[in-house]
Amino acid sequence: MKRIIKIDKSVIPSCDVPDLKKLKNLVKETCSVEGIGAYKIGLELCLKFGIPAVADAIKKHTNLPIVYDHQKAATDIPELGEKFAKAVKGADAVILFPLTGPETEKEWINACKKAKLGVIVGGEMTHKGFLENENGFIKENAPLKIYEIAANLGIKDYVVPGNKPEKIRWYKAFLEARGIKPVFYSPGLIAQGGDITESAKAAGERWHAIIGRALYNAKNINKTAKELCKSLCK
Repeated sequence: MKRIIKIDKSVIPSCDVPDLKKLKNLVKETCSVEGIGAYKIGLELCLKFGIPAVADAIKKHTNLPIVYDHQKAATDIPELGEKFAKAVKGADAVILFPLTGPETEKEWINACKKAKLGVIVGGEMTHKGFLENENGFIKENAPLKIYEIAANLGIKDYVVPGNKPEKIRWYKAFLEARGIKPVFYSPGLIAQGGDITESAKAAGERWHAIIGRALYNAKNINKTAKELCKSLCK
């Protein structure tokens, strides 16, 4: 599968803004900044306006890839994977969090690959109360099972929690032991307590920081984007 993002390290603005006007401003202020790698779109814009309209608003200003985060995709029956892949027209890649079992994971990954979509697989989220040892519902070893199945299907791109650098190191070692040179994508930075420099070091040479509130709520979005991109190289 071809690389989703051409550069090894980047900042991905998470476009969780309420309307297309603010989206266009976010894109205009960031798309020419060296180190911006892609744009992540999700429920707040796409439920209101639809993926094609949101994608078109971005593509008027940049050719950078668009990653669709369904929040959370691949949590339904296996058969819906093909329908999902057909429905995300306008996106270049998708984020899957296949928390409902291996059959759904396999079918959704294969359906997205067949549709020529880049596939990024997540297993652990950033918030408290997700894993069972934090009073959550998900067993501690579930993310490892998710990542292993994805690795067996040739997936190289993974979401890992940016506010848990020790977990990034763990998942990196786990995937590398299985012959995968992973590309990591991390939310949970800045506003959720994650340090961009520390997480970058934990992830290694291929890592993309997903930044939401700290960027789109900044007084000077362009300046903040430049500072965030520079921090990746420390």
